[in-house]
Amino acid sequence: MNPHNRDDVWQLVCEYTQTDYLRKHMLAVEAAMRWYARKFGEDENLWGNLGLVHDFAFEKFPEQHPQKDGELLRALGWPDDLVRVVWAHGDALNLPRTRLVEKTLYAVDELTGLVIAVARVRPSKKLADVDVVAVQKKWKDKAFARGVNRADIERGAQELGVPLAEHIGNVIAALNPIAPTLGV
Repeated sequence: MNPHNRDDVWQLVCEYTQTDYLRKHMLAVEAAMRWYARKFGEDENLWGNLGLVHDFAFEKFPEQHPQKDGELLRALGWPDDLVRVVWAHGDALNLPRTRLVEKTLYAVDELTGLVIAVARVRPSKKLADVDVVAVQKKWKDKAFARGVNRADIERGAQELGVPLAEHIGNVIAALNPIAPTLGV
């Protein structure tokens, strides 16, 4: 399987992931990874595909995530450096994130969920009506989007070297073009 072919990656995601929610999450992370790849002058297609595939096996193997995701990608012929990006997108395997692509995936993963959650509670339910201030207000409400690990988001922005407010704005900008696909 070619990690550079978006159609192949999307087919793999759909084979393993049935829930619309999780597919939309991966599409959101793909968009954020593409946005940051453009910002950093990196391979937008490859970074996007890594964002798209990062949780593909979560639904089938939640207790083995992200290890199983990486093992399956390796079995499909993905090179070790790309498998490592998937493995490093969380803290479960205690892998230090040393490359920019690893830091970026970690930084955008949780934040995309928070931004979308904020959009869903806006009166319009539209991402177009979400700004950094709206996300920061909801950030303070620990009962809101309880599953979103705010410490991971802060750590991700810090590892990436982007101030948190700027990072939130970047992710909002990244998601806006695909808002209809995300249902916001």
